[in-house]
Amino acid sequence: MVSLDTLETLMAASLVLLLGRQILARTRVLRTYSIPEPVVGGLLVALLVFGSRSVFKIDLRFDTTLQTPLMLTFFATIGLNADLAGLRAGGRALLVFLGAVVGLLVMQDALGIGLAWALGQERVLGLLGASVTLSGGHGTGAAWAKVFAERHGLAAATEIAIACATFGLILGGLIGGPVARFLITRYGLAPNPESEVTDTTGFEQPKAVRPITAEAFIETVALIAVCLAVGSAIALWLTGTAFELPAFVCVLFVGVVLRNGLAMPGWYQVFEPAVSLIGNVSLGLFLAIALMSLRLGDLASLALPLFAILVAQAIAMAVYAMFVTFRVMGRNYDAAVLAAGHCGFGLGATPTAIANMQAITDRFGPSHLAFLVVPMVGAFFIDIANAIVIKLFLLLPIYP
Repeated sequence: MVSLDTLETLMAASLVLLLGRQILARTRVLRTYSIPEPVVGGLLVALLVFGSRSVFKIDLRFDTTLQTPLMLTFFATIGLNADLAGLRAGGRALLVFLGAVVGLLVMQDALGIGLAWALGQERVLGLLGASVTLSGGHGTGAAWAKVFAERHGLAAATEIAIACATFGLILGGLIGGPVARFLITRYGLAPNPESEVTDTTGFEQPKAVRPITAEAFIETVALIAVCLAVGSAIALWLTGTAFELPAFVCVLFVGVVLRNGLAMPGWYQVFEPAVSLIGNVSLGLFLAIALMSLRLGDLASLALPLFAILVAQAIAMAVYAMFVTFRVMGRNYDAAVLAAGHCGFGLGATPTAIANMQAITDRFGPSHLAFLVVPMVGAFFIDIANAIVIKLFLLLPIYP
C-alpha cells in the first residue's frame, strides 16, 4: 500500500484539476456536454487507482484530512456572499425552487421504497438508496445509517450508505451538463440580456481575473476562520438535540449573519472578489480530493437490487429535472441552469451543483438567478427539508 500524506494529497489534487482542464481542452465531447473539470480529472485518477489495485495489487491511499476543511471553507464563502437584499429580490424563485426540491425528496423516497418492495428487499434499504444518501450526501447517509442499523437491523448500513452516496456523487457530476445542454438546444434558449450587465457572483465566473490586495485577502481569511470556528462550535452544541444540523449548515449560517450583520450598520463591507476567489479554490480542491479518493471497488460490490435502485434514481433525477424543475422555474435559460444544479445536489452535493452550473454558464452564458438560488437551497434548506421527509417516511407502517 502506498499512502500519500496531506501535502502530497494536496499536490495530487492540484494536478487533478490541471489534468481535467487539459483533457477538456482536447476532448470535444466532454466540452459539448459541459462535464466539470474536477469530475473529469478526479474520475480518471480514481479509475487509474482502481486499475492499479486490481491489476498490480498496488493500493494508493490519499490523506483526506483537508477534505472537510475545504468543504466548510466553501460553504463559509457561500454564506459570506449571501446578501439578504439580493435574496429577497429572488424570493419567489427561491420558494418555487424549494418546492421542486421537496417534491424530488418525496419522489426519491417513494421510488426507493417501492423498488425495494418490488425486488423483495427490505424497505429501509430502498430508503437508504434514496434521499438519505442521494440528496443528503455522505454525512447525512452515515448519520441515518446508524438509525437503520440500530432500529431496523439493516446489516452493513454504513457501508451501503457510503457506497450509495459515492454513486450519487459521480452521477450528479455527469448528468447535470447533458440535461442542461439538451434543454438549451431543444428549446433554443439563451441568457437573459440583463444577465450580461448584472453584477454576477464570483461563483458564476470562476475564471475571471479579480483585483485583490493582501490586506483584503487576510481580512477574508479571518472572516472564514470565524465562520468555521463558530459554526463548528454551534454544530457540536446542537449534536444530540432535536435541532441537530450538519456542520456545514451552521458554518454557512454564521457566514450569512457575519456578512449582513457587519454591513447593516455600515461597519464593514465584505470584499466579494476575495471571498469568491477563496471559495472557487476550495470548491475545486474539495471536489478533486473527493473524486480522486473514491473507492470504486465499493460500487462494484453493490448488490444487484441496490444497484438497480440507484440506476433508477439517476434516471428519475434526469427526468424530474427536465419535466418538473425546468418547467416550474419558467422554461427559460435560467431554468435550464437550475436543472443542472438540481441534478448536482439531488444526486450528489451542493459543490457538485455549483460545478455543474459553472460548466454550463462558462459555455452558454451567465445565469444570475441560478447562482442566487441554488447555493442557499442546496446548502441550507435541503437538509432541513430532507430530515422532515425522511422522518415522515419512517412513520409509515411498512417496516418490519
